[in-house]
Formats: sequence, structure tokens, C-alpha cells
Amino acid sequence: MESPPDPRLLLAVLAPLAGALVVMASRRHPNLREGSSFLAAAAVCGLTVAMVPEVRDGRTLRWTLFELLPGLRFALRADALSMIFAVAASFLWGLTVFYSAGYMRGLAERAQTRFNACFALTLFGAMGCAFADNLLTLYLFYEIVSICSYPLVAHHQDEEGYEGGRKYLVYLTATAKGLVLPAIILIYVLSGTLDFADSPRAGMLPATVHGGLVTVLYVCCLLGFAKNAVMPLHHWLPGAMVAPTPVSALLHAVAVVKVGVFATVRVMLYVFGVERMHALNLGLPTAYFVSFTILAASVVALGKNNLKARLAYSTVSQLSYVILGVALLTPAGIAGGLVHIAHHAFAKITLFFCAGAIYVATRKQDISDMSGLGRAMPLTFGAFGLASLSMIGAPPVGGFVSKWYLLLGALDARSVGILAVLLASTLLNAAYFAPVVYHAFFSPPPAGQRTVLFKEASPAMVVPLTLTAVISVGLGLYPEFFMGLARSVLR
Repeated sequence: MESPPDPRLLLAVLAPLAGALVVMASRRHPNLREGSSFLAAAAVCGLTVAMVPEVRDGRTLRWTLFELLPGLRFALRADALSMIFAVAASFLWGLTVFYSAGYMRGLAERAQTRFNACFALTLFGAMGCAFADNLLTLYLFYEIVSICSYPLVAHHQDEEGYEGGRKYLVYLTATAKGLVLPAIILIYVLSGTLDFADSPRAGMLPATVHGGLVTVLYVCCLLGFAKNAVMPLHHWLPGAMVAPTPVSALLHAVAVVKVGVFATVRVMLYVFGVERMHALNLGLPTAYFVSFTILAASVVALGKNNLKARLAYSTVSQLSYVILGVALLTPAGIAGGLVHIAHHAFAKITLFFCAGAIYVATRKQDISDMSGLGRAMPLTFGAFGLASLSMIGAPPVGGFVSKWYLLLGALDARSVGILAVLLASTLLNAAYFAPVVYHAFFSPPPAGQRTVLFKEASPAMVVPLTLTAVISVGLGLYPEFFMGLARSVLR
């Protein structure tokens, strides 16, 4: 059901841009700088949440800015899929701004104005991706995210930072220009439009397009949106861990990687469509392809002693759950994959918030040095434990809901192999998360270390991580908000 043009869409996209401009203008006033970022995040979240009731009623909200050529428009839309990403990203941006103030000031980090401005610009790109109505708009905002987040990755301006930033930018822009852009051009030539289909069932490509060509275009999009971190194009993500922890939280939970999986599933459902993917047998092969990423990244995470590195490879693994669920092409699988976008966001940002709080309070980054710290930092490690349960997929946290629907989707698809992958990955998740929490609370501190010397980080850091951990539990106990949106996608 269509609605009249809705200006809230444009305002929700432009609010982060306005926030970035205010941040740059208030560089001499730190409180105003962070305050304007928080107000921009609150405005985006408020505008986005205000559109949810209409979207859940089956309406698609649209706003067209201009048309370049017939079928080639710069336009925005809000539908159920948009809302899953946009609500999670806008809400978590506000918490991340609050957390970042405590982290950056606690470590007396340099260039905090540039940091906050680029943070807002990255969210500008992410919200544009969430509300894109066609491939052209999606591609342009996708590139904005890559460019605006580069200074965040290279924030420390040292050799390691520049190396991580170069790898980040080369991987993401080269794949987008080398694979996605040619695919977009060919899709426009074949279809005469770049507008997404109204329904995820049929897709937008004409039925006359040869199946082999459709498959090539599909593979280009699957690999070209490399922010989804599907192996072997995942190396940029661990390299980006040189950035400050709030940036890692932005990369892994709020914007960058979520832009990658969102763009991937948007194209899978609204360009190729469930029926076309069924007909060409693209679903299960895709699920098995990303299963390698799920398992291999989990194995690599097991061997990482640096906490952020372990969390990075956990992200590589967890992102592919989203693609796997959609690739099952069953209602339960698609719902599980889509809701995991939000459930993973709240849990993973909690884990990175905890890693940052541990570093600010103790200057420790290696897991082997964290034994006994749970008694000195119970709130931080308690939140870490709850978020870990979500990553594992254990009740009562949100990740359990995601994984339950993924398991149901695998059963509906009658795929014993995917069922085995999900069960094996659950065991691997437990193997690399459980020891962190166990040793923090139940192991003695390293020789010569007195945990009484440490205490929780500042409230500016502990409050956000506690809140996101509590929300993760809430998403497990009351999952209907995001699950309702996920089910609406196939309505």
C-alpha cells in the first residue's frame, strides 16, 4: 500500500549530516559537540520509530528527490526491511555517542572533533542505505559509508592505522566498483530501471533474462558488497581493529558491516527475488558458501588472545548468519536472518563497549591478562556474559530467537547440512566466549597482579554497555518488535 510522499524519510537521512556540520562548528566546545551528535541521533531515532506503525500496517513510504533518466531516480523508501536496520542503527548511534565521550576523553584521544564529525557522516550514509529505494541510491550511500569511515579507521595516524585504513578502503571500494557497479549498469540495461521490486517474491529482473546471466549478476552482488565480510573478502575487517573501540563498535554493530549485510539481503530479495532464486537453485548453494565463513571465522577466533581480534572474527562469522537465513528461502529462515541484523547489533556493540571499558580501566587488551577482573568490574563482565549468550544463541537473550528461526528455516528447507553447520557454530561460539567470562570471575589473577587496583570505567561507558546488555535480554524475552517487522517483509 502506497502513501503520499513522506518528508520524514528525507529528514531522517539528513539529520546526521546536519549533526556533522554542527559538530565541526562547535569544535572548541566539547560538550556542545557531543550534545549535538546525541540530539542528531535522537532526531533520527524519533523520526524512524514514528514511521514504524504505518510500515507495520503494510504501507511503503517514499520520497523522490530527483530523476536523472527514466527509471534512474534518487529516491528513498521505508518498508519493513528498512525499519529493522534503521531503528537499530539510529538507537545505537545515540548510545555510542554517549559512550564515545567517556572513552575518548578518558584516553585524551586526539582529533575528537574529526572523530565525531566522521561518525555522524558515516551514519548519514548508513541511514541513506537503509532508506534507499533503488540500486543507484543504495550504491551511492554505500560508497559514502566507505569514504566517511576511513578517517575513523586511520584515526591514530600512525603506520598501523594508515595500513589498516588502506586495506579497509581498497577492499571496500575496489569490490564495489569492480563488481557491484558493472552489475548495476547491466541490470539497468536489462530492466530499464533500478527501482527495487515492491515484493521480495518475484524480484525486479525480467523473466526473459537468461538464467546464467542472472547467476553472474547475483555472484557479483554477493561478493561486491564486501562489507558483509564473506570470506575470502573479509581481511579488511580484522585490519580495521586498529581504530579506537567506539569505531570498532560502529564498524561491527551499528553501521558498516550492517550496511554490507543489509545491502546484500536487499538485493537478494528485491532484485533477484525468492521465486527466481528458487528457480535457479541459488539459495542452498549460497547458504553452504557462507557456511564456510561461519565455521572458519569461528575457528580463527578460538586462537585469538587479543579481545578485539576475537570479537572481530566473531563478527565475520555472525554476519553470515543473516545471509544464510535469507538464502534458505523459507519464511522462518528469512525471518531469522533479518531479525539477526538487530539482535546481533545490540549484543555485539555490548561486547565492544565492554572491551573498551576494560581497556580504559586497566589498559589490558589480551584475554590471558583478564583473569580475576570480573570481581573488580562486575557490571562490565556481567554485561559481557549476557552479550556472549546472545552470540552463542542461548536463552533468554535475543540471539536465541535468531538462531531458533534459523534452525526452523533449515528444517523447512530439509537441509541436514545447514542444520549441522548451525549446531557446530553454536559449539564454537561457546568455546571462544565462555572462557573469557569464566576466567574473569572464577580464575585467580595473574601472578603479581592485584585486581583491587582496578575498578569500573566511568559511568559514561558503563551505563551504555549495561543498557545494551539489558535490551539484548529484552529482545529475547519480548522479540515481537523486530520479529513483527521481519515477518512483514514476506507479507
